[in-house]
Amino acid sequence: MKKLLAAALTLSLLMPAAAFAEADSDLAYVQEKGTLVVGITDFAPMDYREEGSDEWIGFDADMAKAFAESLGVQAEFIEIDWDNKILELDGQTIDCVWNGMTLTDEVMSAMETSNAYCNNAQVVVVPADAADQYQDVESIADLTFAVEAGSAGEAEVTALGYATTPVQSQADTLMEVSAGTSDAAVIDLLMAAAMIGEGTSYENLTHTVELNSEKYGVGFRKGSDLAAALNQFFADSYADGSMLEIAEKYGVQDAVLEQ
Repeated sequence: MKKLLAAALTLSLLMPAAAFAEADSDLAYVQEKGTLVVGITDFAPMDYREEGSDEWIGFDADMAKAFAESLGVQAEFIEIDWDNKILELDGQTIDCVWNGMTLTDEVMSAMETSNAYCNNAQVVVVPADAADQYQDVESIADLTFAVEAGSAGEAEVTALGYATTPVQSQADTLMEVSAGTSDAAVIDLLMAAAMIGEGTSYENLTHTVELNSEKYGVGFRKGSDLAAALNQFFADSYADGSMLEIAEKYGVQDAVLEQ
């Protein structure tokens, strides 16, 4: 009888723990509510909306939709203040940050991150007619840089000790330079390739100095099992060609890393 009581007591103690473990699964949480809420900013060619449309598209957006579908849920996109991305994630306003996010030490210590999936760099953007003056780090020292608050670009310029003007998004940095209210901007190379130069809305801008090289990853809450699920999805979609097919649609196929 004592053994039976002890066994029953043990089971009663283990059951709440098991229930908590199940509830603590981000994968189970997302599947139960039926949505994967993705935190993004307006960042072509990764996450953006075409003029006259409310639909988010881009390499990251399309991959997020495909990942959500693989989980049996819908992807929902929410624009966030990039500087508050960790707070938004921990507060469960969003389930992941999937927006050309650089895998910095800060990001990897605060989030559960996926494997790297794209190469990138932080580049200096200046008016095209001044490009010849700004070809190395020393030549840009006296400029004032528009940077996205909380971004890898801001970190690079700050580390150099150069003057910055933080704004809400990388798209806003381009408006600053185009309008002449900042001398230069620092943005992602992939964005520069899509957003500035001939055939774009910013034909008067070009990029010059590359300040670093970096890799993109997706961020989840610390300890989240969604990161492992995404790593498997990345491996499967790379193997079957669908990842590169989406990348080619947005012109970023050369940046995609083998999974």
